[in-house]
Amino acid sequence: MRPFDFTAPVIRLAKWVAMVVAATVALGQAHAQLAPPPPPPKTNVTINDGRSLVGWKAPLGEWKLVQSARPSAVNAKMFTLVPGKGTLVNGDKGKTGNLFSKFQHGDVRAVIEYMVPKGSNSGVYFQGRYEIQILDSYGKKTLTFKDNGAIYEHVIDRKGLGGNAPVINASKVPGEWQKLIVTFRAPRFDANGKKVENAKFMKVSLNGQLIHQNIAVPAPTRGARFSDEKSTGPIMLQGDHGPVAFRKIILKPVKLD
Repeated sequence: MRPFDFTAPVIRLAKWVAMVVAATVALGQAHAQLAPPPPPPKTNVTINDGRSLVGWKAPLGEWKLVQSARPSAVNAKMFTLVPGKGTLVNGDKGKTGNLFSKFQHGDVRAVIEYMVPKGSNSGVYFQGRYEIQILDSYGKKTLTFKDNGAIYEHVIDRKGLGGNAPVINASKVPGEWQKLIVTFRAPRFDANGKKVENAKFMKVSLNGQLIHQNIAVPAPTRGARFSDEKSTGPIMLQGDHGPVAFRKIILKPVKLD
């Protein structure tokens, strides 16, 4: 009896497996979609209400809670701080490390209430990467990407590029509370982790006036904690450029198509 030749069946099986693998890969490529951010929580996330530091990651540096902050009568560039709770400040001298939220956000609508004394400078970085500038810009006629409410310049290959000045100067007098409302859309990535859409500030209002709309940010802005880009990240408060106070930071996770 001639021995059975297994070669032909094995070859046929190998060809069939190869066809199945090729078809699966092709199907995956054909149906590739933008990788969506994680589903958002159903409720608002209060990062700061002035009554607890529980929403912030250690180390906190000199960041602390006080009852109130107001420009000093002796030095208008500094705060007079009243002990207690109700307001988050970056220390007695207004200079410390940056502060990071424990909560990692993707698409989000943020309400941020802040105050600076004369000449002071800070910033809020969405995902620790994309900055909305905080600055005493009261009364300025000509605005740049360095002014209050601006989207700071981004950095590519160590070069500062772009940046967006507010369309109007909505800044209040230093020492008054100001309010940012920001709708932020996280960058999008494909199934292989390649970025396919830039981060975008869909809408930014300052003290009730629209100052930005549909501004894409191609890369992290100057001073960002992270040079890479992800679908989520923390809120970062800049703490080393001068005194700043926050009394409210509330995030509403949303899903933006």
